Amino acid sequence: MQVDPSLKARLERGDVCIGPFAKLTDPAVVEIMGLAGFDHVILDMEHGPLSTETIQNHIRAAQLRGIAPMVRVPRNDAAEILRALDVGAEGVHVPQVATVEDARQAVEACLFHPRGSRGVCRFVRAADYTARAAAEHFARANRQTLPILHIEGTEGLTNLAEILSVQGIGVIFIGPYDLSQSCGVPGEVRHPEVTARMSLAVEQARAQGVIVGTFIESAEDARRWASVGVQYLCYSVDVGILMHAARTAVTELRSALAEENG
Repeated sequence: MQVDPSLKARLERGDVCIGPFAKLTDPAVVEIMGLAGFDHVILDMEHGPLSTETIQNHIRAAQLRGIAPMVRVPRNDAAEILRALDVGAEGVHVPQVATVEDARQAVEACLFHPRGSRGVCRFVRAADYTARAAAEHFARANRQTLPILHIEGTEGLTNLAEILSVQGIGVIFIGPYDLSQSCGVPGEVRHPEVTARMSLAVEQARAQGVIVGTFIESAEDARRWASVGVQYLCYSVDVGILMHAARTAVTELRSALAEENG
């Protein structure tokens, strides 16, 4: 029996998967992330300049290099979700899910009947431009698509039990930065109140058998959250990774030159 290689299947088998957000417009960045060994990449249409046309080429690059392409859409909107999926996204990050109605709307937009109401069109890249049979396309999409719901504020945490009752959620993603702002400590993602609320949300989701994800910025973060059952770890952002590497290189070079001249 062939093993399903999709990211959704890997997470359901218990894998811990890591991958960065990406904002840069050159698909070479996505290729590099794949070649580096990341499991997935999140193409950020909420906080970056990426367009539907841009992400289509990024998705091609991801699939070429064996890294699962996810897309963060700018809002919980069926048309935005549809465009991301039709150009080949394997999963969709939906921001600012705060109520059960938000959750239901997001999931339904990601999936075809009978599990949802995703717009139907076979003349798209996701269906291999009609080279894939219609029935196969619809079944495969429902089997492999990951609806990833962002819980980013205290309202969403308050309503989490109801949100978790929605069938079809792929991942509950706890956004520490927006949550820190909602808690009154913007940017303090390691503040005790923020981490306590996050930990409680992880417990709730795991108790319902729902996969959990979050944003991390270090190996320490990865160990901490993986140890309590978080499987979908999103590490930093391409621009941050580039900045860190560049600063590290400059610091090392300046230090070496200072020693040489000292």
